[in-house]
Amino acid sequence: MALKAIPISKVVPHIDEIHVENVSFPSIYNNNSTSLSHEEDEDDVGKMNNNNNKFVLMGHRGSGTNMLQYSSCHEKMIKENTLRSFNEATKFNLQFIEFDVQVTRDGYPIIFHDIFIFTQQEGKLIEKRVTDLTLEEFLSYGPQNGSTNVGKPLFRKMKDGRIFEWKVEEDDRLCTLQDVFENVSQSVGFNIEFKFDDKRNYKDEELVRVIQAALQVVLKYAKGRRIMFSGFQPDAAQLIRKEQNAYPVFFLTNGGSEIYPDIRRNSLEEAIKLCLEGGLQGIVSEVKAILRNPKMIAKIKESNLSLMTYGQLNNEKEVVYLLYMMGVDGVIVDFVEEITSVVAQFSNQVHHDGKEHLLLLEKRLLSEQRISLCSEDEISYFRRLVPELIHL
Repeated sequence: MALKAIPISKVVPHIDEIHVENVSFPSIYNNNSTSLSHEEDEDDVGKMNNNNNKFVLMGHRGSGTNMLQYSSCHEKMIKENTLRSFNEATKFNLQFIEFDVQVTRDGYPIIFHDIFIFTQQEGKLIEKRVTDLTLEEFLSYGPQNGSTNVGKPLFRKMKDGRIFEWKVEEDDRLCTLQDVFENVSQSVGFNIEFKFDDKRNYKDEELVRVIQAALQVVLKYAKGRRIMFSGFQPDAAQLIRKEQNAYPVFFLTNGGSEIYPDIRRNSLEEAIKLCLEGGLQGIVSEVKAILRNPKMIAKIKESNLSLMTYGQLNNEKEVVYLLYMMGVDGVIVDFVEEITSVVAQFSNQVHHDGKEHLLLLEKRLLSEQRISLCSEDEISYFRRLVPELIHL
């Protein structure tokens, strides 16, 4: 069928109903005065819709972030945001994997979370901004694929300022967005997060350059795969929607856990407003923001938006169960094997035959004043609290 744009109102907004019928990236091709047509078979249409279980699970950076695994010693570590990590995640019952995209100085979309990359030369740490590197320079870090050459050793900076050598049990080379499309099973969808520096102010043309570079790869290699886009940068999120109207766009927010100069990032209320103004399809919130204010779930749903959560608490099975019962559409997790197993069990047991249980849960949450303040002991606290909530 001929390629044509989809009006915003026609794009299915919910995370469990992603359905791509017509694909259009107008500004990329209008800039080059190039027309585009595309035939797409109905059987190849990408969907995120499971009639038996609409609770969506996503693997964070594939099989989980190394940052969390370093601190928890939970299980074997696979280098995050690599083909090895992505393919390991596909062994489990995930609908999506989430990963971070940046664009090199010479215009190639690559997969890497951190804004700066570190190596060591002659005993001295060297720091470079990832987007200042060319593709060749970026790929020279870490293991080298099919080569006896040893790449530049990778180091990583923690949030507390500590820098350590980035060592994992199962290492892999750095990769590009094209690599991921070509080497990861079509059975899993992609949540493509556009990564920008929180401390920089971007002009629209800078954001569009990055977005268009990634969209060109998506258009060429998607082939019916389930895809969604996400990002913390408010202007970028709205521009992604303007640059294409085939795939859903979600706004990432910590819901006020941290305060930014841009007020659009500082609350779930602002996140709802931004989504409605920009025609976005949903919100991915830090889980603590939802647990502190569970009434926002209803407000988000009333706005015809989908809701997912991210954050360390998503690796607690009791919290995931609570989110499921309260109507959250899905979670992004690090402990992929553990959480997929737990969700498979409770999703088959729980029947939504009434709202009384959910109302009791919400009432209890609102009455617990301690939930409004999360400390370093929050994980152990929720282990004690959440079982009480779900067994009311």
